[in-house]
Amino acid sequence: MIRPARDSDADAVAEVFLASRAAAMPYLPRLYDDEQTRAWITQVMLPTSTTWVAESTTTGEILGFAALDGSLLAHLYLRPDARRQGIGTALLTHAQQASPTGLSLRVFARNTAARAFYEHHGFRPIDSNDGSRNEENEPDITYHWPGPR
Repeated sequence: MIRPARDSDADAVAEVFLASRAAAMPYLPRLYDDEQTRAWITQVMLPTSTTWVAESTTTGEILGFAALDGSLLAHLYLRPDARRQGIGTALLTHAQQASPTGLSLRVFARNTAARAFYEHHGFRPIDSNDGSRNEENEPDITYHWPGPR
């Protein structure tokens, strides 16, 4: 079930964020410890972004989340054990419905699984960068989805 995130979801969202990045992008430097990450999610991301969570209908656990900042899909993360079950697609669909005139996002160039996912869902690369625009100093690609046709 996809629903709006609540303040009480912050710890579970942080766990998804940390586990997903560790599993999918082990090459990224660890810039912040777990406590700092939780504080950022609680004090910055949840209050300033439109965030949805994917909640298990059987266990109530948070399986993933998506955060939208205007027309920028700032985050879409899934627990590693929740991948390839349609949950990412469901979260992305909510973000697309909230931004019918289009969405943009950035993905690390080495994250080929995420790039393939977004391309499968109609996103196209429009720009690339050497990593100077992100904290990780990792080359990234900007993708854009123009809205439904």
